[in-house]
Amino acid sequence: MRDLDEGVLVAAQTDWAPAIPASLPTRLAELTTMWLSRQRSVHTRTAYRRDLWQWGDWCAATGRNPLTARAADLDAWIVEQRATGARGKPAAESTIARRLSAVASWYDYLIVNTGADPEPLITYNPTQAAARPRIDPDDSSTVGLARPEADRLLAQARADSLTSHALILLLLVAGLRVGSAIGARIEDLGTDRGHRVLNLTVKGGRRRRVPLPPALAHSINEMLAERGSPEQGPLFVTPSGLGIYELYVHRLIRRLARHAGLAAAGALSPHSLRHTAITEILDATGGDLRRAQDFAGHADPRTTRRYDRRRDQLDNHGAYLLAGRFGDSEPA
Repeated sequence: MRDLDEGVLVAAQTDWAPAIPASLPTRLAELTTMWLSRQRSVHTRTAYRRDLWQWGDWCAATGRNPLTARAADLDAWIVEQRATGARGKPAAESTIARRLSAVASWYDYLIVNTGADPEPLITYNPTQAAARPRIDPDDSSTVGLARPEADRLLAQARADSLTSHALILLLLVAGLRVGSAIGARIEDLGTDRGHRVLNLTVKGGRRRRVPLPPALAHSINEMLAERGSPEQGPLFVTPSGLGIYELYVHRLIRRLARHAGLAAAGALSPHSLRHTAITEILDATGGDLRRAQDFAGHADPRTTRRYDRRRDQLDNHGAYLLAGRFGDSEPA
């Protein structure tokens, strides 16, 4: 599959099998663009575009035509992702499920909009019969940080730059999804009843007002003052002045973690900081699920409950109880 930076899926004959008539790529590109554009969240559009690219790229590499694909083709794609993933290592089941969900949505959109045409692009959704991964609601590859580790990461961020410190502090204190943080703009800063606030676009395209405690507000003010106190534009920018993006944040966190000597540096992600923040709220409130749900912005309380269960799975694991019984044993 070719470039999707414009949000357009180009299904050229050289990419997606010779069976696609020359008249179809334009129609396919138009519908795919609209399918992406109708997603209210920029983060969702980016994720859908990337997931669809993965499917199209695999089809091109294996000589398949996605418009005539069968469930067995999706199954083959799933099997390969489990073996090698996108970068030579197995993909997580949750990642595979997310990609399949995006592709399924795309197929549904094509069916709804062309199913009644004299020559529909596609008349059935092959993902419906594919072997969708079963996701354990309590399983997650996200690695969190203990309080001392978070402190060390923040100290390293402060030593790195004012921008790094403000960004890491925002992610840890407000527990934001990375998409909300990178989409924040200077114009979104404001006040409400004496609170310094940041008005953000969150998951689902909703707007949410997040308070900025004094330490966080001061860190953001320091960052902006260093840049000449601009009144508009992206809140966070790279050293070259461009708005930050998800991969930049991902790399920044891992680099700071390595320099801070954190054991899990290679496994950390932006979501690790959100995971850490939600877990800290649960710890600080004695497991108050409603307060944690409001903090995290979870639409479903079961999502918040998952964080609480994972917290208990480690902190109260029976292995710690048995360590006193068996831990002191020396091998013969």
